[in-house]
Amino acid sequence: MAPLTDVEVNELDQKAAAIRATIIEMLVAAGSGHTAGPLGMADIFAALYFRVLNHDPKNPDWAQRDRLILSNGHIVPVRYAAMAHAGYFPVEECLTLRKFGSRLQGHPERTRLPGLETTSGPLGSGLSQAAGMAYAARMNGEKNHIYCAMSDGEHDAGNIWEAVLWAGANKLSNLTGIIDRNNIQIDGYTESIMPLEPLREKYESFGWHVLEIDGHNVAQFVAACEEAKAIYEKPTLILAHTIPGKGIREIEGDYRWHGKPPTKEEAGVFLNELRTLQGKIASEHQ
Repeated sequence: MAPLTDVEVNELDQKAAAIRATIIEMLVAAGSGHTAGPLGMADIFAALYFRVLNHDPKNPDWAQRDRLILSNGHIVPVRYAAMAHAGYFPVEECLTLRKFGSRLQGHPERTRLPGLETTSGPLGSGLSQAAGMAYAARMNGEKNHIYCAMSDGEHDAGNIWEAVLWAGANKLSNLTGIIDRNNIQIDGYTESIMPLEPLREKYESFGWHVLEIDGHNVAQFVAACEEAKAIYEKPTLILAHTIPGKGIREIEGDYRWHGKPPTKEEAGVFLNELRTLQGKIASEHQ
């Protein structure tokens, strides 16, 4: 596939800006939820749903679809927002986040919403699920690709390393992991709580092909996903360096926003900032 054109990059950046605004709207409506992580992953989820994934919003159970597993389920507002903008359900439904009876629970529930592949639970379990899907797809001769989005903080869990080891040993080239390397978790900064570095070298030592990118550069991310499909003897990890709270200067890089929603007053300020950013992005290619 040819590299993204400037126009295509601009379109994905606009999608990411719209997704960020929806995230803020849904969090303030819910009165609870996670802010920093979803904002930080908006660029990657825009690229996934509008460029990378082979999927059909009108037929979510299409057998040949790519699978996207969200291991760190608490950032699911970014997935809901991306799915809504991609046409899985009306964007207005995002305002039902965490409401009683809503399809949009605080963690994804597979049986509630078509288009979700798994129900998230304890952190660190998603890569095991994704590796199992990739192994089964290979056994069945299926050509779809399996993606697994993970947080850096959940690498404190032992289960994830079992999956890293098993996927590498089985050379699951149809599996691509994506780590949101934003350096925060709920109690502080990752390297203070449980140092993860050298993270790249750890994956490589377990038999993975590792690509390091700027997680806010959609062209880099799309190119990394394309390279992953060309690797035939290893699973691929995309180590995406991101800024938690990206797009809102007041909270960027602040771990205290990991699990805190904005107030109504804060949301008004944040949305104005995001609208200004969206207008700037739109004007760049007029």
